[in-house]
Amino acid sequence: MSLQSPPAAAAATDLSPDPGAELPPGAQLNQGTAESPSAEEGGGGAEEQEEEGEKEKEREKLLPIPSASSAAARGLERGAKNQFSTFSNFITTINQKKEGIGNRNSPTQLVIPNIKNVRDLPPICLDVRQKQRISIDTLPQELKAPIPPEPSLPIRTKTVKDFQDDVEKAKSSGDWKAVHDFYTTTFDSFLEINAAFKKDANSPFNTIEDSGIDAKFVNVVYDALLNTPQDVQKSVLKGVINGLLQEWTGPRTKDDLRAYCILLQNPQFSNTSTYVIYAHLLRQIAALTEADHHFLVHWSKKISQKRFKQLVDRLLQFISLRLFPAKPEEFPPMVKCTWWIPSAAKVLALFNAANCLISPPIISYTDFYNSTLDHIDLMEEYHNWQCYGNSHRFSFCQYPFIISIAAKKVIIQRDSEQQMISIARQSLVDKVSRRQKPDMNMLFLNVKVRRTHLVSDSLDELARKRADLKKKLKVTFVGEAGLDMGGLTKEWFLLLIRQIFHPDYGMFTYHKDSHCHWFSSFKCDNYSEFRLVGALMGLAVYNSITLDIRFPPCCYKKLLSPPIVPCDHSTLVGICAVTLDDLFQIMPELAHGLSELLSYEGNVEEDFYSTFQVFQEEFGVIKSYNLKPNGDKIPVTNQNRKEYVQLYVDFLLNKSIYKQFAAFYYGFHSVCASYALLLLRPEEVEILVCGSPELDMSALQRSTQYEGYQKTDLTIRYFWDVVLGFSLDLQKKLLHFATGSDRVPVGGMADLNFKISKSETSTDWLPVAHTCFNQLCLPPYKNKKELKQKLIIGISNAEGFGLE
Repeated sequence: MSLQSPPAAAAATDLSPDPGAELPPGAQLNQGTAESPSAEEGGGGAEEQEEEGEKEKEREKLLPIPSASSAAARGLERGAKNQFSTFSNFITTINQKKEGIGNRNSPTQLVIPNIKNVRDLPPICLDVRQKQRISIDTLPQELKAPIPPEPSLPIRTKTVKDFQDDVEKAKSSGDWKAVHDFYTTTFDSFLEINAAFKKDANSPFNTIEDSGIDAKFVNVVYDALLNTPQDVQKSVLKGVINGLLQEWTGPRTKDDLRAYCILLQNPQFSNTSTYVIYAHLLRQIAALTEADHHFLVHWSKKISQKRFKQLVDRLLQFISLRLFPAKPEEFPPMVKCTWWIPSAAKVLALFNAANCLISPPIISYTDFYNSTLDHIDLMEEYHNWQCYGNSHRFSFCQYPFIISIAAKKVIIQRDSEQQMISIARQSLVDKVSRRQKPDMNMLFLNVKVRRTHLVSDSLDELARKRADLKKKLKVTFVGEAGLDMGGLTKEWFLLLIRQIFHPDYGMFTYHKDSHCHWFSSFKCDNYSEFRLVGALMGLAVYNSITLDIRFPPCCYKKLLSPPIVPCDHSTLVGICAVTLDDLFQIMPELAHGLSELLSYEGNVEEDFYSTFQVFQEEFGVIKSYNLKPNGDKIPVTNQNRKEYVQLYVDFLLNKSIYKQFAAFYYGFHSVCASYALLLLRPEEVEILVCGSPELDMSALQRSTQYEGYQKTDLTIRYFWDVVLGFSLDLQKKLLHFATGSDRVPVGGMADLNFKISKSETSTDWLPVAHTCFNQLCLPPYKNKKELKQKLIIGISNAEGFGLE
């Protein structure tokens, strides 16, 4: 993953907030008031403490924020369970001692020292329009940016055990002074944070490999924080504000980055009352340089899975509640803080990049989905992204990892519908302009095939009607009456896929160990049938049909390489970086052998006697191929075996099937060419084509329709008792028996439109399924035992496709 992203929407907005609406860097807090819960009640401001005098003079240099009526103060008052109800003292007593105080009608322009406007924020997330996906790993481990000298840290000797002892004593005695002093001191500044949590104050820790943060100590301190009295928690928030108000006179040090890492993990930011502070922390992190982001990404991947997930969930919640606040009065008006969501999205992009650096990832890519976005105007987001690209306007499409597969399906479907309408309208206009009578059939992709010549007819039809591929699909079987209301289309897909993927057809090889198909490497004169399969997959996605295809994940990775068809036809397509893990998903036995070669402790050259050459059987003839120039003369040794394995895998998955896959690639993109593909991960393309493997039979029960039965009928109750008690394998067989696939559409079980019909045949008969309509015909069996027996026999012996 790259950290490069388009500038956010806030670019187009004025960054000067409403006075008091937010807490920007540069704002001054009256510390005396903050520590006095009764100051606001007295109505006369806070008493100045002499020991704060020097600090106060320094803070007077910062820009003021009139905030007596601020929405931020109101937000901080209204936390969950009023947790920080008196924290408004911090906000409402901000001093107003600088210029502009006389002209109270004009808001003060607030500026973050040494931080660019949002318009100029450094890129974080990959611009999904780019054809090449740049990995963060391409950045040098130590970027050549000048490293500012680290200031000397105060000496802090408190250990984890010391802190835990203080907390236990405070709980038993009720005296929290020692704990309060620790939190107040530790979070007073970035220097103090490093003094407390840096593993070794004398070591610079300037590498991406080690952040130098004592993670255990940080976790213990934060775990204890929410169980301390309110004044302790307020002192932490006050310290965080002080740190964010610090004036920056040069590049950030690694100590600053460490402080940001630690502050992000503060559990107080799960409370909406702290969102104003949280937003400014996110803005400062988002505005860091690319070199600083590089360090944060690599440090983040060392965070434990539990903490990492909490950080991601907190950011997603922040975005959701800013979009749809439960109490709008808690937050500043949206027009005054348009940078909140872009900043959070940029920081989420850092965590997504960190997650992608590790195999297996720390958390699933689906954990970054924000389901709240399913309820916004997705097409507006998509059109903004299409029209404005990377500048001027923020769009969630700039950060596609946040958008759920269900939301992406909606975007793709509506984009497909708009393309269908556009193509159909153009056909109509052309017809009228030539003064010809319009025909409704011209609005559709009409495919007419004979059952006896299914593949050849389908190939001819799609080749002849290439210009109509983006119209709505309608299928007609020659010699058969009937209108295609969806059933004939699905039947065509089912029959065609079954025939094309049959081993006797020779286009694909089925690997029993991995239960998947892969492209045959046999050379031929015409690869048009591979193009047909690609077009079929594209038509299925375009027309929202789920196919029963078993390709390995590597296939979908290749299908998005690149996601947009290059204009230069000499550019290679369908070539992607492949690893031994990809080969394991297709040919596990061969991959295991290569893995053994890599770990072999003996003399590889003498014991294996192999060269950089592979052998393949083609139509009974053994052919050899060199993996590199003169490969037949280069022995495989202990030193070059990694290169040999990589070249071998690349040959099997890329080079040996290039022409076959290129035809498949062009066929798919001839139908699905759309910028919407740039939003998808390979795993998501697979789900769109084949559906999800996650089954929820209870959801299927809730959405099932009945014909001739009522859901309260005894037979139906027997049926669901049996099905819900099935093993996962039997449940998959039932789904495959009834629908033609054991996978679930993107929209879930409800999208299957599953129907159970009453069969008036003898109860001696087995159940019958009409896969084209996702319909199960069930005789009225007399008892549960008989129903279970007949159902298992039916779904376990359903190979072959027949029509009544």
